[in-house]
Amino acid sequence: MTRVLVTGATGFVGANLCACLAEARCLVRAALRTPGTPPAGVAEVAVVGDIGSQTDWRAALDGVDTVIHTAARAHRLANRDPEETYLEVNARGTLTLARAAARGGVRRFIYLSSIKVNGEGWVDRPYSAADDAHPGDAYARSKWEGEKHLQEVVEATTLQGVVVRAPLVYGPKVKGNFLQLLHWVRAGRPVPLGGVANARSLVSVWNLCDLLRVAIEHPTAPGGPWLVSDGEDLSTPELVRRIARAMERPLILPRVPTPLLRLAGALTGRGAQVSRLCDSLTVDMSATRSRLGWSPPMDVNEALERTVRWYLSGGAALRA
Repeated sequence: MTRVLVTGATGFVGANLCACLAEARCLVRAALRTPGTPPAGVAEVAVVGDIGSQTDWRAALDGVDTVIHTAARAHRLANRDPEETYLEVNARGTLTLARAAARGGVRRFIYLSSIKVNGEGWVDRPYSAADDAHPGDAYARSKWEGEKHLQEVVEATTLQGVVVRAPLVYGPKVKGNFLQLLHWVRAGRPVPLGGVANARSLVSVWNLCDLLRVAIEHPTAPGGPWLVSDGEDLSTPELVRRIARAMERPLILPRVPTPLLRLAGALTGRGAQVSRLCDSLTVDMSATRSRLGWSPPMDVNEALERTVRWYLSGGAALRA
């Protein structure tokens, strides 16, 4: 059995990934920050403490064939410089883990990055794997630095590096704007996004985990970046309609002009959130399809239905 170390194993992606890998008959070792109950599918646990430049990975990597590095700092900590916090965890932490993996004889290192490395949707076409990086904020810059650090180790050792860049990921435990849309639809509130004319690439956690599983053994996976999505881009209004359909709830979707939405976002300090609801950001994953022979195994409607079932079952705080 292939022994796989998963970082971020208790997180949104990591917990689903552990179950996916166990179903694929991998032996899963979870790297945990503190002692605790691991997610389903985990056979072994390694407590590593905080992830950063000083983390000792030796025991966690003993006997490991593949590392899948999903752990990352995605949110600013209070009273901490965000740029430094992101760099310490996402960049220098990745470098330290990659170096330790190479020294420990690990064969392959799979790094979960973000489409934000490409940019924030400023181009009028889908992002592709061949595009230059244009990270626009501290988080995106730290993920780009993490990619470059992994490449440095790959070039100096026998470690195989794989980079996967994901757009917005949804599924059980989703947060942010996606969770807010679920709240709005369930509450029957008007969702003032009917006038938005955009296109967004999304990826369900099940499709993302399936690609990460394929990357463990596929002979052409080393390198990248591999872009991933559900294979169907949706406008924000269409996404809301499909959520309402899955919930079997009536939907009020008034057509508020987009400039007014942006103004409201600016006045309330939520400009970034409104931009993500109104702007387009799509990815071209043709290289992933052709070179890895991979296509999303789950369509958007099924993934949304699964996410809605989790939500309505009480998986998230049911607040309006």
